[in-house]
Amino acid sequence: MQQIQDLKVAKQEQDIGFYAGFVGYTYFLGRTISAVPWGMFADKYGRKPCIVISILSVIVLNTLFGLSTTYWMAIVTRGLLGLLCGILGPIKAYASEVCTKEHQALGISLVTSSRAIALIIGPAIGGFLAQPAKKYPNLFSEESIFGRFPYFLPCLVISVLAAGACVACIWLPETLHVYNDDKIEAIDTMEVEKNGIYKEPTKEPAVDVSNNPLLCLFSP
Repeated sequence: MQQIQDLKVAKQEQDIGFYAGFVGYTYFLGRTISAVPWGMFADKYGRKPCIVISILSVIVLNTLFGLSTTYWMAIVTRGLLGLLCGILGPIKAYASEVCTKEHQALGISLVTSSRAIALIIGPAIGGFLAQPAKKYPNLFSEESIFGRFPYFLPCLVISVLAAGACVACIWLPETLHVYNDDKIEAIDTMEVEKNGIYKEPTKEPAVDVSNNPLLCLFSP
């Protein structure tokens, strides 16, 4: 609300909430449009690329939002963040895949609870660190970047935390199609039992080594 007031887009004080609503609206509009495509992307290319791209979008666009000097810049950065941050669905799928069956509910509930904690801590960081030159004049001067951009510091802190999470993704194993072979085998077994038809297991064709001296030499 204070940022919208400082951007001087509202002609009257009672209009500030109206313009602030659009800033929040564009983020969730972007999430609504991109949620299904991000889920399809995660199913095709993997959970890890989707998670990394989403965190990188938070780092870049959240920082730009803190540097917004116009109302439309704030709208665009929040809208793009909603479009490019498709982490919620894939991270739940990842939690269910990385956990054993008896711990899947616990894994998904940890994802939900961590998001709820972030919704508490995030606004608190914004409230404490916004306008640092006015709140903490002994630490930040009006001529510094934090004085010229009063809402850059909280966004920078969030971006640094996101950068730490992005580095941690280096050790994140990919789980896409890990269980595919087991699932296919189980489906085939069910079809055999249902139809009463026995299907010979497919075997890879034997390699002809008669005309290849290297294969003849090293083959068992």
